[in-house]
Amino acid sequence: MADRKLTVVIAQSQGRNPVKRQLEEEIAAELIIDREIDVSLVPHLYDLSQEHTGTLFLRSVPGDLAVLSWLYPRAARWILDRNGIRGHEGITLLTSDEEHDDEIEETAEPGGIGSVDIPDRKLYCIDLRMSSDAETFLQELRRIADETSVQTVGLMDWIQGSPQRAQLERYLHPERVLSATSGETEAAEHKGNGEPPTDGLPESTKRRWYPVIDYSRCTNCMECIDFCLFGVYGVDKLDRILVEQQDNCKKGCPACSRVCPENAIIFPQHKTPAIAGAQGDIGGLKIDLSKLFGGDSGEAPLEMAVRERDAELLADGRAAVGTSVGLPKRQTGTASRQRDELDDLMDGLDAMDL
Repeated sequence: MADRKLTVVIAQSQGRNPVKRQLEEEIAAELIIDREIDVSLVPHLYDLSQEHTGTLFLRSVPGDLAVLSWLYPRAARWILDRNGIRGHEGITLLTSDEEHDDEIEETAEPGGIGSVDIPDRKLYCIDLRMSSDAETFLQELRRIADETSVQTVGLMDWIQGSPQRAQLERYLHPERVLSATSGETEAAEHKGNGEPPTDGLPESTKRRWYPVIDYSRCTNCMECIDFCLFGVYGVDKLDRILVEQQDNCKKGCPACSRVCPENAIIFPQHKTPAIAGAQGDIGGLKIDLSKLFGGDSGEAPLEMAVRERDAELLADGRAAVGTSVGLPKRQTGTASRQRDELDDLMDGLDAMDL
């Protein structure tokens, strides 16, 4: 049994922005000498595949985990959840003014179907965009370490899958790779022949674009699977909606997020905060989500979604379908199928004067 420590993982930025790299390295360099914290680096969270050694390492952490990334905390949390890295949401003091104002009202989950198989540990997601000062993050991480009690065991006893020892070396010894790039050079030459990257360099990652489902908000209404015509969504063995074929998603298209009635679909790289995972509120209680999703153009979110979907269909050599296919039933007021209990429930929630 190893010492009781908090594990901190820094998910590096995409590209080679020197300011971002410097902040990552300053934080890591200080934490390496902290006896109460274990620190490692992985590539950008959104770009990690489920088989990447960075994902395998994150899955291996048995105790409390703090993940620093260049993403909204909500987006980071549900990217991790998608990859089987789960925990009860840990509270961090590093929040924006808007999120801090909403904290009292959002102490409970908004009422979605929720995650599954959550282990008894805390998961802290911290946005590296909150400050340019490494000390700000170091103080918060040490505060978290002081209040957590993490029991860890040997990494190889917990790791899922069968990674090569050389593949895990950079995560076991982060001090050896502080100056490494995000996976180009020799690692980029790795062709999937079963051999790990050489010289301890991180595996290459490619930039990805796919929806991430926030199950604390998702009600499993299936409107996204009706609307998307590219085979991105499916259902799991529990009949829960899931992103099944993420690479079928069309880069830059956020149309399905605009039709989600609960703002439960996140595109972490989108320029619009509400779509990228900013906390906000659901159901329009404080923030006019229609304005956030539709921008200042005056175009309604549903109209934008239809236009975006048609553009991708045409780019695929298919015919545009406009409003004739897959529109959310409650948003259009149509009745193309018999009403069921879910329709009655959702309409009742819409009618509530909250």
